Amino acid sequence: MKHILVLGAGQSTSYLISYLLQHAETNNWFVTVGDHNADLAVQRVAGHPRGQALQFDVNDEPTRVALLKKAKIVVNMLPRPYQHLVALECLKNSSHMITASYEDPMVRKLETEAHRKNILILNEMGLDPGIDHMEGMSLIQRIRNQGGVVTSFRSYGGGLPAPKAAPNPLNYGITWNPRNVLMAGEDGALYKEDGRINLLPFHQLFQRTWTVEVEGVGTLEAYPNRDSLAYESVLGLTMDHTIIRGTLRYPGWSETWQQIVYLGLANEALRIPNLKNMTYRELTEMALPQSQGPKKLEQQVANYLGISPTGKIMDNLKWLGLFSKEKIGVDAQTVAEVMIHLMKQKLRMPDGAQDMVVLVHEIECYYPKENNRKEQITSTFIEYGEPGGHTAISKTVGLPAAIATKLVLTDRLPLTGCHIPTHPAVYEPVLKELTEHGLVFKETVKALE
Repeated sequence: MKHILVLGAGQSTSYLISYLLQHAETNNWFVTVGDHNADLAVQRVAGHPRGQALQFDVNDEPTRVALLKKAKIVVNMLPRPYQHLVALECLKNSSHMITASYEDPMVRKLETEAHRKNILILNEMGLDPGIDHMEGMSLIQRIRNQGGVVTSFRSYGGGLPAPKAAPNPLNYGITWNPRNVLMAGEDGALYKEDGRINLLPFHQLFQRTWTVEVEGVGTLEAYPNRDSLAYESVLGLTMDHTIIRGTLRYPGWSETWQQIVYLGLANEALRIPNLKNMTYRELTEMALPQSQGPKKLEQQVANYLGISPTGKIMDNLKWLGLFSKEKIGVDAQTVAEVMIHLMKQKLRMPDGAQDMVVLVHEIECYYPKENNRKEQITSTFIEYGEPGGHTAISKTVGLPAAIATKLVLTDRLPLTGCHIPTHPAVYEPVLKELTEHGLVFKETVKALE
């Protein structure tokens, strides 16, 4: 019997675990799910005879070593900072590892050792990153096979409430790790547009937005996502003047979140004493460089940020609770932990509300053997969650990792070393099965002058 170990039982894992358990009997698997919250792990396994749930703390070395030693493959759904730690343990045990998070540069350095141990470490095997890479690479390869040259590559992705859900003034709902939402953009962004490289630090990221029209959804806003240039060589783009990976939100999100970052409320490095007994209002006051006299705190914050004290952004900050006289009341050490607690309350998706996932690729190319004919290919993917069931995020993050796990354990993924899913041995069978599950891209082609 082959043992699968799933680390993490958060919001994006329900579909993944369900899939693995569904296929366990046929493939003679046993699935162990470990999470710091044992009750959540039990909920995910749901009493399946081929599964077990355990309380798991990745920092508990004896337990970690014992669990990973039994696993043929580890599906690591823990946050990215634990990617390298788990990968090292997998190398010791010659176990494969699959993650849905961005590849840690330290894991990439394990390439030679992974080949030597004849194991596969496959990262970025979720939605974004994941499905976006696979569809993008599939499109690029098709263009090349037809003699085309890619000159511009824009890839957008986002997990959002469905258009009619609108759960709050920010038009956003938490359907995955809230820490990742708060700290999105913490590394800044690097991208290329019209031949010019653009570098953005965290505190300027949400000022650089633009609109993206999505058929069936309407107008969304995009902001640049991490290091787009890192994917230039991965995708084999050598003649491109533009490469951008962007995150999608409803219009208005970024102008508010810019102020959250500017106030320093996304700081998880500095430890602040006695946060539990402070009020949210006192926390916000700490973010000001100095007192501005007898003016009301709201007016002081508006002056400091350069925003209207009676405008939409200030309304959003008030709605979030940043001026509340309520005590924080949770054992938090950093302002980021306080914000995560606040976001779980204020940005919770209402019961029964649908979430939505959107991916958009816009590719411009030309064909030298056809008089340099130019065209733009737009490939769009939209998936909605099941009211009261699996969310769209859970399905689209978990299913690619689950399919890859099946391919590895059934000897249909002949790769070793460290990879992301841009190799045809990965993206061709995975995209095929995603289509069978109804996850389909709609494509349009427009001639360019």
